[in-house]
Amino acid sequence: MSKKEPVKVYYNSACPVCKAGIESQKGKMTGCSIEWRDVHSNTQLVTEIHAEIEQVRERLHVVDERGQIHIGFDAFLVIWQHSPQEQWKAALLGLPIIKQLGRIVYNLFAACLYRWNRAKKHW
Repeated sequence: MSKKEPVKVYYNSACPVCKAGIESQKGKMTGCSIEWRDVHSNTQLVTEIHAEIEQVRERLHVVDERGQIHIGFDAFLVIWQHSPQEQWKAALLGLPIIKQLGRIVYNLFAACLYRWNRAKKHW
């Protein structure tokens, strides 16, 4: 039986909102097989997912245990699926209509947050 790869989360700690969210999520997932990869402290990490740094600064990226890349709201669903306390959230928010609405809301929020971070010169 082959060993599953750990889930890898690519995030931007230069964004104070993102950093706070990731720190909170880490606290809920102690003991889970998750690798947290901060692209602000090491911009070369984006090459692992064949992305540009600005893409990861704007939207969360996750590589699941099968090596598939998930971006934005879908990335959160993968994280919640692996969080013992939040699997219910992944199941509920992963339902078709709710998932589509979640993607729209996430993308709008991420775009605004990205512009705010750029204006504040966080990177």
